[in-house]
Amino acid sequence: MQFFFINIQFHVKMNTGDYMDIENVEVEKELRIVFMGTPQFSVPLLDSLIKNYNVVAVVTQPDRKIGRGGKIGITPIKKLASEHNILVLQPIKIKEEYEEIIALEPDIIITCAYGQILPTELLDYPRLGCINVHASLLPKLRGGAPIQRALMNGYKETGITIMFMADKMDAGAIIELSKIDIKDDENYISLHNRLSNLGSELLMKVLPNIISGDISPKAQNEEEVTYGFNISKEDERIDFTKRKIDLYNQIRALDGFSGAYCIYQGKRLKVWESIMSDNHFSNLIDGEITSIYKEGIGVKVSDGEIILTSVQLEGKNRMSARDFANGKDIVGKVLE
Repeated sequence: MQFFFINIQFHVKMNTGDYMDIENVEVEKELRIVFMGTPQFSVPLLDSLIKNYNVVAVVTQPDRKIGRGGKIGITPIKKLASEHNILVLQPIKIKEEYEEIIALEPDIIITCAYGQILPTELLDYPRLGCINVHASLLPKLRGGAPIQRALMNGYKETGITIMFMADKMDAGAIIELSKIDIKDDENYISLHNRLSNLGSELLMKVLPNIISGDISPKAQNEEEVTYGFNISKEDERIDFTKRKIDLYNQIRALDGFSGAYCIYQGKRLKVWESIMSDNHFSNLIDGEITSIYKEGIGVKVSDGEIILTSVQLEGKNRMSARDFANGKDIVGKVLE
């Protein structure tokens, strides 16, 4: 495809009310972008790039078996790229299989929740650099689970950081930040979706400045670094000796993700939703079921009571805790 550049001063009006040179539009359409991402979180970003720029390839994690049936599942990013007939690359180990990406001669590589560390050879290649869209306000919560950790830690705000990539995880110079408040009743799904859309909006705002070089990246303050490491099995287990606010935050952080769980009569009981109670039961042990309420199942914790409102017993469907309790003599039993 050929592009013809217009050298006269001619403008078109954009939806935002700003004006852009037609010549600049063509330059951006010729820009060779490689996008690297894997989960649903990355989809709005890739969708915006496809609509506005020239995405020559997408790099995503390999197809993997999902569920008990062993069905092969493709990543959300691969699905979107395939719908637009964009080349999809799925290296098993990016540190050993990067030459095909370099052969595409990308001007810029944009990553978002890709899932592998990029080799130095790849980081150093694009003339505009490699940038990453990360779901926290760096240097806070570097790592693979910043959304879940923000909720678990009881943060009141989080956001999106766009940064240049570095050899060290999420440690590159910051190009732009955008903050949002975390709602008191927010769970993983709602915060995930808001941050995903925010990431797309911020990328579209900042990318023209990255292309033109009109940016002033700032090094991260290493003294303020915290980590949002991937969720482990231990992070999912509910410990009723903890405070109710900590348990509430743990449960909502995993609602829509892997789910928090406890053990009921030898079976795993996932807890998807909860609310905090003002009740206190000094004569009961932590984990003991206190009562069945309209809202759900009350459980004694270190500083009072938490009410489980949505649960899922091993091998069963998710249901309201009240429905789960119906017909069961569970008051006085202990959740482990």
